Amino acid sequence: MTPTAAPAVAPAGSGARSAARPMRLAALFAAALLGGLILFGVGFAQPQVAHNAAHDARHAQGFPCH
Repeated sequence: MTPTAAPAVAPAGSGARSAARPMRLAALFAAALLGGLILFGVGFAQPQVAHNAAHDARHAQGFPCH
């Protein structure tokens, strides 16, 4: 019987971790940008209904707004 060589396989997760990091950073940046747009977009909105709803939500979460 002739010996066969084992296939060369990289350790599990070695390439996946390096590829996932930029995607995590992009998702984090997108979430922060969306959150900032929502917070400031609604916070400075001219319609009083949207402003009052955001104002009450900020106070409920302990966010200082004035």
